[in-house]
Amino acid sequence: MSDAGAVHMFVHGHVQGVFYRANTQKVAEGLGLTGWVENCHDGSVEIHAEGNKAKLEELVAWCWRGPALASVSNIDLSWIKAEGLRSFDIR
Repeated sequence: MSDAGAVHMFVHGHVQGVFYRANTQKVAEGLGLTGWVENCHDGSVEIHAEGNKAKLEELVAWCWRGPALASVSNIDLSWIKAEGLRSFDIR
């Protein structure tokens, strides 16, 4: 499928302790994406998502907003090759 791929992101700002991971999982699953999300030691959130490119772009747009209590200052983003993951997990 030529419109499939993956995106890897580090989301910076006030993104831990605000249900960012749980909401990312809910949004990603709603978009039909697979991958994972986890907190990083530096206070950022790391996200790897795979699926349809248009749906990945929707997820990226959501990540800039995040859940209500989040305040995103920056996202480091890379478009990469999909690994073939089957679910979207919180790590």
